[in-house]
This record gives sequence, C-alpha cells and structure tokens, in this order.
Amino acid sequence: MDERQLTILRELSERGSLVAVARALHVTPSAVSQQLAALQRTSPTPLTARRGRGLVLTPAGEALAAAAVDVATAMDAARRAVADHLESPATPVSVAAFHSAALAWFGPLLTALDGTPPLRCADEDVAQDEFPALVADYDVVVAHRPEAGPGWPTRRLRVVPLLVEPLHVALATGHRLADREELTVADVAGERWISVHEGFPLAGALDVVAAAARRPLDVVHRINEFFVAASVVASGDALALLPARTTRPEPGVVVRPLADVGVNRCVDALLRPEALARRGVRTVLDALRDLAAGG
Repeated sequence: MDERQLTILRELSERGSLVAVARALHVTPSAVSQQLAALQRTSPTPLTARRGRGLVLTPAGEALAAAAVDVATAMDAARRAVADHLESPATPVSVAAFHSAALAWFGPLLTALDGTPPLRCADEDVAQDEFPALVADYDVVVAHRPEAGPGWPTRRLRVVPLLVEPLHVALATGHRLADREELTVADVAGERWISVHEGFPLAGALDVVAAAARRPLDVVHRINEFFVAASVVASGDALALLPARTTRPEPGVVVRPLADVGVNRCVDALLRPEALARRGVRTVLDALRDLAAGG
C-alpha cells in the first residue's frame, strides 16, 4: 500500500461514493477503482463491499481508513520537517576547495556570510578526475580544470561556473625577461619549468604552451602548491604558470601574460543536483559567484 491508495480509501470513507472521490481528487472513477484494487491486493481481508450499485468500506476498510488519517498527519509533518531543513539558514553547508581557491576565498566567504548559513570548510588537493566524487562528502566542491581539457561529467552532477582564470608566466624579478610587459611562447619555451604532479588539474596547462612551441618543455620540478612554486620561481631556478587572479605573487616574483597563446583554467562549483534545493547551498553559491566576479 502507498500513501495515494490510503488517501483514496479515506476519501471513500468520508465522501461515500467513487464518483465523489474522483471529483474531489480530479481523476476518473476508473482511476479510483484501479487504486482501490491495487490496495486490496496488499490486504489479507476485504476492504470494500458492494452495496447496490455503490461501494462501501468493510470494518477492516474503515479501520484502515482511520489509520490513513494518522499516516497523512505523519507525512505532512515529515514534509514540513524536510521543508524547514531545506529553507533553514541554520543548517550548515560544507564546502571543499582546492588550495589556491581555499586560500583566496575561504576567509572572505566566511566574512560575507557571517554564520548564515554556518560553513564547514575543507581543503582538497586531488587529481582532476577525483573532484566529482567529492560531492558525496561535501555540499559544494570548488574544483578547477584546464579550459582546453575535457569538461566535468554532468550525468549525476551539477556544475556552476565561477571563473575562467588566465594563467600567467611567473618569473623571478631578476630574470632577463622580467622587464617585459608581456611574453611570447618563443621567449619562454627554452626555460626550465615547474609543473604540478601528473594527473592533477593543471598538469595539462603547460601542454598548451608546449603545443604552441612545437617542442616539449623542460619540467624540472613537480609542485602542487602555488605558493611553494612561487618561492622556487623567486630563486631564479625555473618559471611557472600561476593563476592571475586568485594567487598573489610572492616577493621577488613578477607575472606576465603570454601574448600569443591563452592558457586558462575553469573554476567551477560541483554539487549533487538535490543540494540546490537547500536555501543555504544557494546562498553559498551566490556568495562564491560574487567573490569570483570581484577577483
């Protein structure tokens, strides 16, 4: 038995005829009869009986109709509880982000929301193909990927774009190219480079530069943390691609755009579709959009 069938049984008890029940529920009498027949198949004893041309409830049917009132009351309370949960500004929202986004946005996000909703923040440094699975553990996952690479799987995932961010070349202030306002691929293709570990989101960013240069780049260091990479850049040992908006240059480092090729990353919020039903999650997404728009 299901709630719909119990509702029909209760209505028959109170209204007295199939026609009246059908009229009240905006269905056909045939549909009412089909639901009652389905309900009868779940019961070991008759629930209805013929009386003349009409249909009435048996004592067992009346007892179940009375119980249907309790079921309807409980289901209404359950729906109200779910609605209150979805709309409550006090329900915490968990947010995970990769390191540079966490560094740039967690503090301002907490300040902007001021506890409404309460945030639960976590940093997650994972390979690109592992970001979608994090939505099972967090309400909102701030993820990134190279713009030129494959997108996120969207079959069981909602993707909210936040930012398309350029990646610029980071050089030591004493580097021979540091005085230029912009660089070309030919300027930097022969330099030593820092990249992230294989499989991580921006591993493919240098591939764009290499493809434009038509030669492999000399990757001498594998460092995921941008601020660690910047400290190595400051030493003059190698160059790196650093995000232009969410990463602040270290002392001793300058960043310059590439004039002849665009290297960008997409920063997106990933979440399960049902998470969007929660008011708190929508509030967090709005705040993240504002932060991304403001740089």
